[in-house]
Amino acid sequence: MDAYLLEWASMLVRWLHVITAIAWIGASFYFVWLDNHLVPPNPPKKGVSGEIWSVHGGGFYNKQKYLVAPDQLPEKLHWFKWEAYWTFISGFALLVLVYYCNAGAYLVDKSVADITPAAAIGISLAVILFGFAVYEGLCRSPLAKNGTVFALVGFSLVVVLAWAMSQVFGGRGAYMQVGAVLGTIMAANVLMIIIPGQRKMIASMLDGAVPDAIHGIRGKQRSMHNNYMTLPVLFIMLSNHYPMTYGHRYGWAVLAVVVIASVMIRHFFNLHHKGKVVVALPVGAAALFILLGVAMAPKAPEGGGEKVAFAAVKAVIDSRCISCHAAKPTQPGFAAPPAGVALETSEQIRAQAQRIHQQVVVARVMPLGNLTGITDAERALVGRWFAQGAKTD
Repeated sequence: MDAYLLEWASMLVRWLHVITAIAWIGASFYFVWLDNHLVPPNPPKKGVSGEIWSVHGGGFYNKQKYLVAPDQLPEKLHWFKWEAYWTFISGFALLVLVYYCNAGAYLVDKSVADITPAAAIGISLAVILFGFAVYEGLCRSPLAKNGTVFALVGFSLVVVLAWAMSQVFGGRGAYMQVGAVLGTIMAANVLMIIIPGQRKMIASMLDGAVPDAIHGIRGKQRSMHNNYMTLPVLFIMLSNHYPMTYGHRYGWAVLAVVVIASVMIRHFFNLHHKGKVVVALPVGAAALFILLGVAMAPKAPEGGGEKVAFAAVKAVIDSRCISCHAAKPTQPGFAAPPAGVALETSEQIRAQAQRIHQQVVVARVMPLGNLTGITDAERALVGRWFAQGAKTD
């Protein structure tokens, strides 16, 4: 596909993905909040397990939850499903447009694993399917009856997945692969468990039978799983803007810490909705982020030794960076310089010196997938130039 058209398609699909994700997450968080705030009706109402009164937008609302189902189905029943379906559809389309159509840059990193773009795409699809199969198997095993043990095993598997993907793909691709697996699981929970269970309950009512409560129990279990996976997935969606995370030598461990902190934050709110304020959870999450920031802090650049001539640095940039970072990139798949950063003149290079140092020397995520084969010696050269004041004269 033409790079310009690909850029437009990517932008529009990304926008759709964000819109539908907001709708899905908003509904999901709201219903978890609602469940945790329900109180027994007073006086008691037949079949109603809880209710809540609320006010919003100038109106009063009275929500009631039936233990299994009402005696009679209402004429109109709203289903919360398309938010999840379209989030997955748009997310997978974005995965194809960004990561599969340009796998050589966004998935493959020859310094990590010498694989072809086609092999990278095949591995990505296989891992998504395998990840879902493992999760589904765990949910159908006796392990699922113990929420704490299930959570610990699930977290351990996510860490293993993050580590394994970091041995196959570049840092950005590895993170996105973990997000694709989790996002697929979340959408599949809606498509394969929650909605079918609700349909079976309605079918039972239409047949004059009492719906089996197991469908509601399973649906709530999967909804809670989705609830706790949401913040880690959102972080992964945003992480491509912060190469210091996925580009770190131990990027998989960085992601593991962020997942723990995210779950702690989500758990705090879930307990808070029930009237239990556990301050240790947000404090612990904040402490994890502080410790992570300290542990990841780069060493001060060393500018000792012979003075680095700007001409040598520009030669590195011309040979390793200009194919993408030019007004008219020559690298296939790019219609414009990434993030609007052009490095064709000394003025542009001087203005982007801090960014060049961060991306090329500290995070080591540029060039993308090391397409142009920059060497460690060239990275060190740029690092010394920056430490000596990043002069271009």
